[in-house]
Amino acid sequence: MGNGQQSRMDMIQQSVAAMRQSNLLSDTFASIALEDVKACQYVLRRILDCDSLEVIKVKGQYRLLNLTAKDSILDVLAEDSTGRLMNVEVQRKDTVDHARRTRYYGSMLDKSSLDKGLGYDQLPDVYIVYISETDIWETDEAVSSVKKTLGKANIPYDDGRHVIYVNAAVDDGSEVSKMMKYFKTADPDDMSQGDLSERVRYLKREKGGYETMCEISEWLINKGIEQGIEQGIEQGIEQGIEQGIEQGEMNKARKLAVKMYMDGSKPPYIADFLDVSVKQVEEWVGVAMA
Repeated sequence: MGNGQQSRMDMIQQSVAAMRQSNLLSDTFASIALEDVKACQYVLRRILDCDSLEVIKVKGQYRLLNLTAKDSILDVLAEDSTGRLMNVEVQRKDTVDHARRTRYYGSMLDKSSLDKGLGYDQLPDVYIVYISETDIWETDEAVSSVKKTLGKANIPYDDGRHVIYVNAAVDDGSEVSKMMKYFKTADPDDMSQGDLSERVRYLKREKGGYETMCEISEWLINKGIEQGIEQGIEQGIEQGIEQGIEQGEMNKARKLAVKMYMDGSKPPYIADFLDVSVKQVEEWVGVAMA
C-alpha cells in the first residue's frame, strides 16, 4: 500500500473515530443518524407533537443547487406521506443570522419543489426545524414556533411555511427536552429514545454502522480532494494535483479539528489525534470561532 493510500485510510479511520465520539449536536453526525427513516420520524413526531406523522423519504447533506446564487446544503431533508417537506438543521454557532438563514432555506425548497407549469397552490407545506445548542431567542422553552398573523385582529396567515426552533439549553420538563438531553450525549447505551437510540447504537457500536461511517468519511475526504485539485488547476500551478490533494486533506483535518473542539475535545488531544501541532489546532479553532 502506497503512502498516499495509507494516508487516506488513516484519514478515514480518524474521521470515523471522531464521529463515534460526536453527539447529535454535530451536524455531520446528526445528518448520518437522521438519514434513517425511523430515527428521523421519531425526532419529527416529538418536535411537531404528531404521533401519526409518517416519514417516507430522507436525505442527509442534501444540496439544493442554484445556478445564479449560493447553493444550500441541508443537514436533513425529509418528506412525509402527505407530501410535506421537512428540513432539520443543527446549528451550534450564535453568530449566524438565524431568521434569514431559515428564510433562505425555505425559499430554496420552494424553488426546487414546484415544477414548471404548476400553480402556486401546488407548493407543498415546508417545515424548517432548527435545532440549536443554546436558547438563541431567549424564549426559555424547548420548542418555539414562529406565528404569522395579519392585521390588528391577528388573523392567522398561513403561507405553508412553518419554522420551529428547538434548543437544547432549556429543560422545561417536556418530551422534547428529554430528547435534547439525549442529543447532547448520544450515548449508545442509552436506549430511552426508541428508534433514535437504535440508530445511534447501530452507528457507534455495530459493524454495519462502522462501515456506513467509513463510506461517508471516504466520500467527504474525496470531496475535499476534488475541491483542492480544482483550486490547483484554476491557479495554473504545475503541481496542482499534488498540492490539491494535500490541501484537500488539510481542509478535512481542519474541519475535523473544529468539530472535535466543539464537541468538547481539548486542543492537545485533537493535535495528537490528527498528528498536527497544538498551535495549528488552536489557529484553526481561533479562525472558526472568530
